[in-house]
Amino acid sequence: MNKKVLVIGYVWPEPNSSAAGSHMMSILRFFKKQQWQVEFASPAQKTEHMVDLPTEGVSTKEINLNCASFNEYIQAYSPDIVMFDRFMMEEQFGWRVDTYAPNALKILDTEDLQCLRNARHDAHKAKREFSHLDLMSDIAKREIAAILRSDMSLIISDHEMGLLDSVFKVDASLLHHLPFMVDLDAIATESPRFSQRAHFMTIGNFRHAPNWDAVLYLQEIWPLIRKQIPDAQLHIYGSYPPPKATALNNPKTGFLIKGWADDALDVMRNSRVCLSPLRFGAGIKGKLLEAMITQTPCVTTHIGAEGMHGDLPWHGAIADTASEFAEKAVELYQSEIHFIQAQRAGNALLTHFYDQNKLQKTLLDKINDTIRNLQTHRANNFTGQMLKHHTMRSTKYMAQWIEAKNKP
Repeated sequence: MNKKVLVIGYVWPEPNSSAAGSHMMSILRFFKKQQWQVEFASPAQKTEHMVDLPTEGVSTKEINLNCASFNEYIQAYSPDIVMFDRFMMEEQFGWRVDTYAPNALKILDTEDLQCLRNARHDAHKAKREFSHLDLMSDIAKREIAAILRSDMSLIISDHEMGLLDSVFKVDASLLHHLPFMVDLDAIATESPRFSQRAHFMTIGNFRHAPNWDAVLYLQEIWPLIRKQIPDAQLHIYGSYPPPKATALNNPKTGFLIKGWADDALDVMRNSRVCLSPLRFGAGIKGKLLEAMITQTPCVTTHIGAEGMHGDLPWHGAIADTASEFAEKAVELYQSEIHFIQAQRAGNALLTHFYDQNKLQKTLLDKINDTIRNLQTHRANNFTGQMLKHHTMRSTKYMAQWIEAKNKP
């Protein structure tokens, strides 16, 4: 059956700026691979780095928040599947989908658990250890409610799958583990050798708080590396660098803010070691996957590697203190043996966890099974049905109040 899919985006996809953008594009391409009609709608402002979706065969629609025009739009489009990009879009538009496209399968793409990311950020700012009690926030209540109201939610990390089970008691039938999908056949079989590579590098959207914090942490780590490798350079790439970031550029110390990279994979492929000292965050990290794809060994933290390698060896090294991080980085940079071992570990991880063909098959099976049994599936999700009761629908009535207030 040729299905019609509507994706409601929190932002317009920027695959060259963020892992979220890359992940979204992989899902859109999966839908298109099934010969399904796909439209991407968003209330967000368009940006300079957004992908040209029509060239991907995906039509686009600009929509408004708190506006009844969406009701007419979705009723006319009549989708079989609606996917929300992050829980905020389910809050805004989920009740409208329930009313005007009630038979559509509702998928929530969480990207990563916002409640986990925010809780870790708060703990980091307070300079204390993170605990599961930090998760019990208002954001968590909103995010878990959106998961429960949806027919299925895509969870990018096995760590987050575990949290949803053990901490939030979400039924497994509502969840589907979907890490990044990589076309293994498209990966270059050869990459620059150890001797052909130079410099350390890191990359990440400067607007993303964990990435900016990592740059600040590198200010502490870099002198320890530079002390042992005096001619080393650290190239820092990322979209939207603010003045406070460009001000850190220091050619004398080799700490170089490069900003936007036209080809992120190319700059990574020609670097010897990727550094990613993430101290908070959630989900799994696109830059670390790109490091595996380009066979560039990476030093990161336990939070950076979380949910990415299971029990298999990491693609480089994992360290949580500045001194150990610097030590591991220097070792990888100077030892060709350790460099090659890390490359082999990365290749094994790609095959084991990120094979697009395997992941697409399980996703398609999950979607088709859920659609075939949609009424029973929804009936079994009593908590989700309860959350749709009118006494629980503050988001609906707030939107209608704003809509009425905005009328001339």
